[in-house]
Amino acid sequence: MPRYEYRCRTCGDTFEKSRPMSESSAPAACPAGHDDTVKLLSTVAVGGSASAPATAPAAPKTSGGGCCGGGCCG
Repeated sequence: MPRYEYRCRTCGDTFEKSRPMSESSAPAACPAGHDDTVKLLSTVAVGGSASAPATAPAAPKTSGGGCCGGGCCG
């Protein structure tokens, strides 16, 4: 269940509330009982490290070219 962060305009306290996405825009009272709150815009932080993508093995080298791979071109 997603967590949403709110700030109370009366006391200035910030708090989080877990609720379904369908209720994300519903009003939320602060823990002190004040009703004048605003939902804050939250950012998602993802930790960890990214590794470099693996390189594909080199394609086998062929000699020649043309229509038959070079075998008929002398």
